[in-house]
Amino acid sequence: MIKILFICHGNICRSPMAEFVLKDILAALRFPYPEISVASAATSTEEIGNPVHHGTRTILRRHGIDTSGKYARQMTKKDYKEYDHLIGMDQWNIRNMLRITGGDPEKKICRLLDFTDAPGDIADPWYTGDFETTYKDVVKGCQALLAKLVPSGPASQTERQ
Repeated sequence: MIKILFICHGNICRSPMAEFVLKDILAALRFPYPEISVASAATSTEEIGNPVHHGTRTILRRHGIDTSGKYARQMTKKDYKEYDHLIGMDQWNIRNMLRITGGDPEKKICRLLDFTDAPGDIADPWYTGDFETTYKDVVKGCQALLAKLVPSGPASQTERQ
């Protein structure tokens, strides 16, 4: 089983968006490969216990994706052992993830867009208000991540933008 943990600052915008987008892509593909487990978490304690941000819920709902039952939780050092990939949304997340884990000796930590041809940060819609751009970047990153994990898989067939 491949275990993926998406991480952002509060676990209410970008990381749950990535969690539910990837789950939706896998479900649509009826993924026939080794099982993939997907979750998300925060680097901060600011939003712990809060539901997904209404902007993220709204854009995902427009794409037929439900986030019911998701509440923010904080990443822990233990997550480093439990997950195969710890994927942050921006460089600030990466710094905080490294602080929480105490390092990355197994090279499990990276940004989501690092899997694409245009590595970089995914802008935080909490500040930009632009959930559409964030959604497009998350979809692009999730498709590239899946293509990297399963190179012979059908990830390239998932055009969700």
